[in-house]
Amino acid sequence: MAELLILTPATGGSAEVLPALGLLSHRVRVLPMEPSALVDAPDADVVLLDARRDLVAARTTCRLLHATGLTVPLVLILTEGGLTVVTHEWGADDLLLESASPAEVEARLRLVVERSARGPAEESQQEISAGELAIDAGGYTARLRGRPIDLTYKEFELLKYLVQHPGRVFTRAQLLQEVWGYDYYGGTRTVDVHVRRLRAKLGPEHEQLIGTVRNVGYRFDPPKERPVEDTPAVAPVGSPVGSSPTGSTTSDVVAPGAANGAEASDAKPTDDSSGGPTGKRVAQTGH
Repeated sequence: MAELLILTPATGGSAEVLPALGLLSHRVRVLPMEPSALVDAPDADVVLLDARRDLVAARTTCRLLHATGLTVPLVLILTEGGLTVVTHEWGADDLLLESASPAEVEARLRLVVERSARGPAEESQQEISAGELAIDAGGYTARLRGRPIDLTYKEFELLKYLVQHPGRVFTRAQLLQEVWGYDYYGGTRTVDVHVRRLRAKLGPEHEQLIGTVRNVGYRFDPPKERPVEDTPAVAPVGSPVGSSPTGSTTSDVVAPGAANGAEASDAKPTDDSSGGPTGKRVAQTGH
């Protein structure tokens, strides 16, 4: 059982903000989403921030919470439309739809508490690299060629999940379960939309990192290392046979078996075994 603190402008209590909590055994306290309430906020294992109606106020409250040195996980409660707005810059540890089931709420609360217990030292080591793409799981940032990629929370979660399982094919239903929650009712079309946005943000040169397997789903295709081609040896450039560069002090190179013009004119023919001079074989006739 965990101690939960809900910050909300609503007056209907936790049952209005996140109905699933009424079926769980956690201790829940509700405070108004005002800066003054943050000063004397009681200790909690998780802070739940109501961002269903006013995203601007919710983002401001996120900043105030982190400015006061928040050390426990921060979870945002959103409508489906808010999923496309929240980015890692908000500093949230997870997101929950207001319509989430008790099982999903329980699972996500348990996960954020476990991640928090591991501490920042372990979180900072969770960096994944694939070619020119680097993902910092602890810092919720993604970089391509050293430049940050502006991703929404769910875009980041989807990219991170795919990169963590390179080459593995996931159906749309599997991705909905793992990234959005197994009882998410937005439909598999949501996955297609987020994949399309991710590819657009990766750019034409890297959009192929997220591959489509026809009639199945998607996978992350890690970049292949280009083989290093052997550079062919270049033969030294020499001077033409029988010539020497201008001003050269070296003697001319003479090919084996060749003579200069003077030696060729003085040479006498040598009889070969057929009785004719070398190079002039004499045909013999027999009677």
